[in-house]
Order: sequence, then structure tokens, then C-alpha cells
Amino acid sequence: MSNPKYPVGIIGGGAWGTALAAVMAQIHDDVLIWAREPEVVAGINDAHENSTFLAGLKLSSKIIATGDLNRMVDCGALLVVTPAQHVRATLAALPETPAPLLLCAKGSEADTQLLVADIASQVRPDNPLAVLSGPTFAHEVAAGKPTAITLATANQSLGSALMRLIAAPHFRPYWSNDVVGAEI
Repeated sequence: MSNPKYPVGIIGGGAWGTALAAVMAQIHDDVLIWAREPEVVAGINDAHENSTFLAGLKLSSKIIATGDLNRMVDCGALLVVTPAQHVRATLAALPETPAPLLLCAKGSEADTQLLVADIASQVRPDNPLAVLSGPTFAHEVAAGKPTAITLATANQSLGSALMRLIAAPHFRPYWSNDVVGAEI
């Protein structure tokens, strides 16, 4: 997280990823978001809206969307917001990067029943890992409603650094060392 082009990037352009991008754009100059759907990328870049997954929310021009996963290596930390069933393939396709991965997906992988942190540990064993867990609602977070959220990682210094990176006046992460508990 030293001096990247983008302090934070979001992998996943659904409602939750877009909401997190909206929060990050309030505290950082530029935020990069990756979406698989070309219409989502175009909508965010051209109209500053994700009409597919979070219609009606005007997004900051600080949010830059891309369909190229290779661009995510320019980010100091990555919020991984793809659905649990796609985390393995997405992380496997992500080029090598030392960025911490902040896992924001809920659930387990259907075939293996592994939690997202276990999948990430298998696919990206060298990346520092943390989990971000609600309960939250994307529309409320994107609208700036007060939100308290758990940021779980076994490494307290990583947790502190990530909390400073993502905290906003209305979006307050609280550290926990119980990664499995936060996921469940």
C-alpha cells in the first residue's frame, strides 16, 4: 500500500462493489473498479451511474471503471466483491500483485463448501487477507447512511492500515481477529 496509482481498487461492479466505490471516492482522489459487464463499465465511465446493479445513484467522476483485470495491479489494496462462486476464477486471473485483498463476498463455494478466505488463501497464498462483513445494504451505504462494519484479519497491523484506508465519516470499520466468525 506504499504509493500506488490508485490507493484502493474494487474487483466487482455489482451493487455492493459500486456502493463501496462510492464510499472510497469520498475519501480518495481516484478509485478503480473492475466489472465483467461492458455495459457497467461504460455506464460508470460515461454516465457516472451503474444502472444495471445500483440504478438511480449518481456516482463520482473519481470512479474509473475498467473491464481489464490487469489494471488492478495499479492499486494499493483490493476490495474483492465478486460473488463467492466467482472468487476462485477471478483471483486466479488477477495478475501478481502484493496488494492486500479485502474480501467482501458472502457465502461459500458450492463445489468445495470453502469460505471465501479459504479460497483466497489457496489461490493467492502470498497476498495479505482480510474480510469485510456487515450487515449492510448496498443502497444505504451508497446513500451515505451511517454504517458500522467488521474488518477481520489475524494481523492487527494490517487491520489498522486497512481501516485507515477505507474509513469515512459515515462508514466505520471495526477490527476483529475472528476471520471465520466475520465470514459466517
